[in-house]
Amino acid sequence: MARYDRILLNALIDSYERSLLFTGENKVNIRISFPFTQKTLPDYFEESSLAYEEIHACVEELEHREFISVEWKSGKAGHIITRIFLREEKLQEIYEYLHRTSRYQLQEQAKMLLKQAEQEYESPVCAKFIFYLRERLEANKSVREYLELSDLEGMKRIIRTIYLIERNEQPCYIREFSIRHFSDSKVVEGMFGNVTKIMYNFGDGFKGMELSDILAEYNIYHTPNYVYFKGNVVLKVGENLLPIGSMRQGIGVSGEDLPKIRLQDAHRIQKVITIENLTTFFRWQEENSLILYLGGYHNSVRRSLLKMIYKQLPNVVYYHFGDIDVGGFEIYEDLCAKTGIPFQLYRMDIDTLEKYVEFGRKLTENDKKRIQKILEKGQVPYGQVLQYMLTKDVKLEQECVEI
Repeated sequence: MARYDRILLNALIDSYERSLLFTGENKVNIRISFPFTQKTLPDYFEESSLAYEEIHACVEELEHREFISVEWKSGKAGHIITRIFLREEKLQEIYEYLHRTSRYQLQEQAKMLLKQAEQEYESPVCAKFIFYLRERLEANKSVREYLELSDLEGMKRIIRTIYLIERNEQPCYIREFSIRHFSDSKVVEGMFGNVTKIMYNFGDGFKGMELSDILAEYNIYHTPNYVYFKGNVVLKVGENLLPIGSMRQGIGVSGEDLPKIRLQDAHRIQKVITIENLTTFFRWQEENSLILYLGGYHNSVRRSLLKMIYKQLPNVVYYHFGDIDVGGFEIYEDLCAKTGIPFQLYRMDIDTLEKYVEFGRKLTENDKKRIQKILEKGQVPYGQVLQYMLTKDVKLEQECVEI
């Protein structure tokens, strides 16, 4: 059976804690009320149920306790309630009646937790996130975008998780990481939504990246972390030589082995091409080229590999080949910025768009906003391509492009 006293009082308290009365910012008198409508309290209008009588009895009891005052419909006093009002002078008694902790108390508890966490979990993203939470709470603002005030354990767990991710150095899979720190293989996966938002908003350079790519920056992987190679070259892995020129589909090397790789017999290489999508990598053939599939955004291990290749082959031309969309250009920018290698764009131009326009897709509203944002920054080497995409309302996946 519905406890209408709790439903009505909690609704009033929720409204109060969201109001300017709670923060003390109200400039005019405010009365906290709960309207009786089909939407807010459908039971009250259900003629075939006994709820009408129960609600009236409940309201009478709450009014007797002086928790609320009642507004009746004109000419229907005692029969039809239009709304009830909170008696603010009875707030403390109402909290006790509900066995509910006030938002003020929850905020104070959260502030104490954050003060301790600030000293305990010192890492870049954690520090920014904790500072943000403390600022919000000091200003009596909500932090519900990331967590519930009533779940202090959950707050500490998400902060600790971010810290542990940032401090991780040993390559591992997500479930291994979760077992190691929480004795449960699925705990971290259950926080993926929050972890992603926090990393996006408080980390550097993570916007637009998949969570798997963000975690890979910290040596945490969903699945084995492979880089695929293709080209007329010999890979030296430790003491082993892998001549991959005869392998049409190339070869995959796990992230664990990437630091051991060096190039040998690479004198025929004139171009190094990074490719965004795996299908295109397998299909693509290019004479005198070393082709690498990085899988979207690169991570620290892959960057080290690229820097090693650049050190060994400083005089060849470096290209990046990806989707002709905002994400593709963002990956290109990230690649150049974080490796320091002068990559050029490959097949990501207006001619390619025009040639394969029949396979193109329309831009989303989010695409258009992101393009405008990039163009507003000023000169970028692919500015004309972005303008063309806006004008023609088109973007293109690289799988459409033929060899």
